[in-house]
Amino acid sequence: MELEQLRCFVAVAEELHFGRAAQRIGLLPASLGRHVRLLEESIGSQLLSRTTRSVSLTEDGVALLEEVRPLLDRLDELGQKFRARQHRRNRILRIGAIDSAAAGLLPTLIHDFRAIAPDVKTQLIEGKSIRLVPKLLAGGLDLAFIRPRPGMSRHLAVEDLFSETTVVAVPASHKLADHKNVSVFDLANAPLIVPDRRSRPHSYDLTMNLFAAAGLHPDITQVADEKQTIVSMVAAGLGLAIVPRWTSSLASAGVRFLPVQEAGQTVPKLPLAVAWMKAVRDPERDALLDLLRRNLERYSLPA
Repeated sequence: MELEQLRCFVAVAEELHFGRAAQRIGLLPASLGRHVRLLEESIGSQLLSRTTRSVSLTEDGVALLEEVRPLLDRLDELGQKFRARQHRRNRILRIGAIDSAAAGLLPTLIHDFRAIAPDVKTQLIEGKSIRLVPKLLAGGLDLAFIRPRPGMSRHLAVEDLFSETTVVAVPASHKLADHKNVSVFDLANAPLIVPDRRSRPHSYDLTMNLFAAAGLHPDITQVADEKQTIVSMVAAGLGLAIVPRWTSSLASAGVRFLPVQEAGQTVPKLPLAVAWMKAVRDPERDALLDLLRRNLERYSLPA
């Protein structure tokens, strides 16, 4: 039995779904399934009953889960303990953030943090939530600013912060560019640029849900992964894009960002949360979290 095989088995046993378990630990479903099969072969017993619709534990699977889970928890605690010791010696706070938070929230937050903790260096790692969470669980980050989702690891503390306001990125030459705001109906026949749903489900669903609520179907003409790429495509006249307001902090010559209005009110749609490991003690991280909570109203975007 190998440690990675046991971790994969526990994830599937707790989720009872290969897709969710793979997402939780940052593996492809096929890779996770291979680890579980190798574990079953190594112990000579079937641990999971699989059908096209469900996954369940066998009697041996239940027994192994009861034995293995506390061992893995203990190994995680030991790893976290020694990583925390090394981190305290280096005094580097490793912060993960989705791109809009990295552009909008983190510059001000880190500036204020330096005023109260000038000896602590900060390292900012940008990425998508689906990549940041596994890094956090593996000890590669001390905290992360992410899009929260249901069913996150029980080892994580997740604190909701606020929702980012929706804006539409339009070329400066577009007929809507001089408007103070736009409605979804203004975008009914406009070509749209959206992110890939597999990597940015919140941003993709934002566009689809806004149109569905209005009884419309979006005209999606381009898919791009990174927000900076999306903004550049808007500047080139390839389409419009519904994005978080902090995206306007990115370099965007030739692009205007207009609030989305619904019944006369700007609608915040994209939640932002901060997450960290429950079992790790880290005074520098806790000092930054305290600063964040005390100034949350100032850091958050206007409604």
